[in-house]
Amino acid sequence: MMKTALRTAIILFVFSLMLISVKPVHAQCSQCAAQVETSSKNGSSAANGLNKGILFLLAAPYLAVTAVGLIWYKKYRRKNVNIDMPAKKLNLN
Repeated sequence: MMKTALRTAIILFVFSLMLISVKPVHAQCSQCAAQVETSSKNGSSAANGLNKGILFLLAAPYLAVTAVGLIWYKKYRRKNVNIDMPAKKLNLN
């Protein structure tokens, strides 16, 4: 009981530290950054399209892994397994 409470407290502490220490980053190639900066100065909405494209590319692997996991779960889960254990003593030697 105490170990699970301590483990939960540590996990919550680490998770809260990760949330507090979020810093904005500018991780773009120089061509993309220059294009977005120039187009946003001219009033274009290319930055919104670039951000949506990045989010789409970020979500695609997660969706693929989820689909494979769901198919695997549906295919290999056990249904109506009857476990009849014999009444005699088991020797595990």
